[in-house]
Amino acid sequence: MSIHFVIMILFFLLAPVLIIILERKNKVIRKIGAVLICYILGAVVGNTGLLPEGAYVYQDWFTRLTVPLALPLILFSMDVRKWFKMAGSAITSLLLGLFTVILMIFVGYWIFKDSIPDIWKVAGMLTGVYTGGTPNMAAMKTALNVDTEIYLMTHTYEVALGAIYLIFILSIGQRVFLLFLPPFKSPETGKIKINPANLEDEYESYTGFFKKKTFLPVLGAFGLSVLILGISYGASLLFPENFSTAAIILLITTFGIAFSFVPKIKNIQKTFQAGMYIILIFAIVVSSMADIRQLANISFNLFWYVGLAMFGSHILHAFLARFFKIDADTVIISGSALICSPPFVPVVAGALKNREVILTGLIVGIAGYAVGNYLGVIIAYMLK
Repeated sequence: MSIHFVIMILFFLLAPVLIIILERKNKVIRKIGAVLICYILGAVVGNTGLLPEGAYVYQDWFTRLTVPLALPLILFSMDVRKWFKMAGSAITSLLLGLFTVILMIFVGYWIFKDSIPDIWKVAGMLTGVYTGGTPNMAAMKTALNVDTEIYLMTHTYEVALGAIYLIFILSIGQRVFLLFLPPFKSPETGKIKINPANLEDEYESYTGFFKKKTFLPVLGAFGLSVLILGISYGASLLFPENFSTAAIILLITTFGIAFSFVPKIKNIQKTFQAGMYIILIFAIVVSSMADIRQLANISFNLFWYVGLAMFGSHILHAFLARFFKIDADTVIISGSALICSPPFVPVVAGALKNREVILTGLIVGIAGYAVGNYLGVIIAYMLK
């Protein structure tokens, strides 16, 4: 291996570390988000001739391995039992959110099926991203063998429209939703206590990551992720070849959820952050493989399909919530958790000036992480 390839690999591994550090120290970078910055950085490096000839082989291996290794780490921190302790409105809002996303993806499929290449794969990715966020969308790329250009175009439009969505939610969203939904009423929470001060540390902060008491258990969890990947790969050989990749992702998701019930594994701190770090590596690598010149020709049909899935599902979610008498804040936090993923929940709750919905948002978002891969694969193959 030449020095050029060593430098390239080190760049893929270390650039996310620098971005994470800058995100913590700079408000502007924090608002843009580490994932988006990684995509931009990868695209710049990949389209300016900085990568050595023959880099594709290593890039391909990175994209194949990163997501399967990240998923168990993200899922280990789940508390599935807590889902069933939530108030009825939270569970109802979650189910309505999942239903409306799937419905809009089906509607969009029938509208654009003759104008978007491999639209069944796009449908699977949109199901993943609007139930679990970027990790699930990345998982769908791997599971469905999505072309890199289609993946990047879809994700680019999703990020652009997502920025518009967040601006709306963080500014006038609550006032608009209160026009037709009831206001939030503080429920009797019993023994469930919400500690917003710890939420950033739990889901975003890497502070103390390399301390011995944290790093060694995380390293063990990573080893378990490697083992899960190996077992899942071996088991996937029992499935038909055209379904083997999807089987790997579903098996990994199942193992990840199963191990979240093991207290010693679930209680390991920073596994979520470790998984997201690997997702950032994936983001840089996959964007470095894209030819931006091909992205310049915007696909309006794909753009409208993404917009229909995002905005259409949330509008329908709010409309149905009126009949189920779900309050505005619960609908907003649930929709934001599904569309933007759990790390955005405290931000949205702050805009709502309602800390009591944070737990609802986190549970809805983490539930999306768990079911997104299943729904994405199922819907994609149904539409195929």
